[in-house]
Amino acid sequence: MTEEPSNHIEEDILGPLPPPLYEEVEEEDDDDGDSEEEENPVQKIPDSHEITLKHGTKTVSALGLDPSGARLVTGGYDYDVKFWDFAGMDASFKAFRSLQPCECHQIKSLQYSNTGDMILVVSGSSQAKVIDRDGFEVMECIKGDQYIVDMANTKGHTAMLHTGSWHPKIKGEFMTCSNDATVRTWEVENPRKQRSVFKPRTMQGKKVIPTTCTYSRDGNLIAAACQNGSIQIWDRNLTVHPKFHYKQAHDPGTDTSCVTFSYDGNVLASRGGDDTLKLWDIRQFNKPLFSASGLPTMFPMTDCCFSPDDKLVVTGTSVQRGRGSGKLVFFERRTFQRVYEIDITDASVVRCLWHPKLNQIMVGTGNGLAKVYYDPNKSQRGAKLCVVKTQRKAKQAETLTQDYIITPHALPMFREPRQRSTRKQLEKDRLDPLKSHKPEPPVAGPGRGGRVGTHGGTLSSYIVKNIALDKTDDSNPREAILRHAKAAEDNPYWVSPAYSKTQPKTMFAQVESDDEEAKNEPEWKKRKI
Repeated sequence: MTEEPSNHIEEDILGPLPPPLYEEVEEEDDDDGDSEEEENPVQKIPDSHEITLKHGTKTVSALGLDPSGARLVTGGYDYDVKFWDFAGMDASFKAFRSLQPCECHQIKSLQYSNTGDMILVVSGSSQAKVIDRDGFEVMECIKGDQYIVDMANTKGHTAMLHTGSWHPKIKGEFMTCSNDATVRTWEVENPRKQRSVFKPRTMQGKKVIPTTCTYSRDGNLIAAACQNGSIQIWDRNLTVHPKFHYKQAHDPGTDTSCVTFSYDGNVLASRGGDDTLKLWDIRQFNKPLFSASGLPTMFPMTDCCFSPDDKLVVTGTSVQRGRGSGKLVFFERRTFQRVYEIDITDASVVRCLWHPKLNQIMVGTGNGLAKVYYDPNKSQRGAKLCVVKTQRKAKQAETLTQDYIITPHALPMFREPRQRSTRKQLEKDRLDPLKSHKPEPPVAGPGRGGRVGTHGGTLSSYIVKNIALDKTDDSNPREAILRHAKAAEDNPYWVSPAYSKTQPKTMFAQVESDDEEAKNEPEWKKRKI
């Protein structure tokens, strides 16, 4: 009985009291139930909606997404690199730029830097390139001397590249691996020589080719998988001996296509050419934590990646043409059970990328498609921005305008400004009195206002007209002269008085036929048959 008035006093002073304890227990039970549902990682997979970006007809072998998630870049076996802007793209899903930065070399890897202002392009050549966000070249690595035996003494790679990766913390530093059995780190400011060289070796000390490489999340470790099946991890600042070396991570002779670190930095996932996916704990790098088999791969760049919450591992599978569909397979990290899969298309799944900010999954396929999977409720921006925009109809005036001609070596005073929009150019031309001047009709009759008439208006045009109409006389000149013989005989004035003494009677030559002329010709003039 004494507790009730005290409650009323506290309510008057402190306001309403919190609910009783038993109600809090019920709410905690509800929260636990919600948390159990949220802990199921499969429900966080954003696969309810998808869009398809048409890159080309050949394999999409490289995918890159900038840290903010605004731009996607794709590369393929057709040597093309295409840029896609989610904010500026409409429902037609067309790339705003396409280029071939490495000429006739297949694109093997594309990756944005940690600041998003540069893209690392790794192709089938021995020289990696760095381009900016608009596709202009920033630097190109130097090619090494292939006649030097020790690869540490060359300034660059001497054989085909496999892949590359940016340093996650240091701006301007990246890494490449090549068929010359080296892993090299570079700096954008110094393209004439690499920063350091890592040389993978077998247990017997022989050199071995690395097929893929990556940085750890803090950038202190460099991991590489080699053709003999080993995985070797170095300290970034110590290039001599690897810090970890597991010699039979995958089957020898198979190309391990991908190694990647988890977001917490303790677990390494490796996608082997022996159709397996394995997880490794780098703190106890003596055996794999888990291994999953039955994941066919036919490409040397098949990806694997971790989900943003580090609870799932994702990889793609390859299929032969006409024999099923490629799948995106999800494994739970704790138990490594195959918890989910998505049928992508009737071709192999080569690249996969799960962006942590957008919570969207990008997939590159073997038939030239790049697919983006998202969920309207779980995903942010990205593909959601361009799906809602209707496709713009092309204006007739824009399709009929003349193509813009670029002269890169013209002097600045003759260089035309770069054309941004045909509609704006048409509006500027309409304001220009010279370009919008109506052509004057031709002058009919005599000329006026300084313009010459069509004909007959001036003396020169009159003479030209009469010369054109004059018909030459093709008659015999002898007969034309003899027409005037009677008039000359009756009234001699010009010629006859001159011959009055020497030739009083006019004599004309006799007309002979051609046959008679031929007979009277001497023998030496006759034509020999």
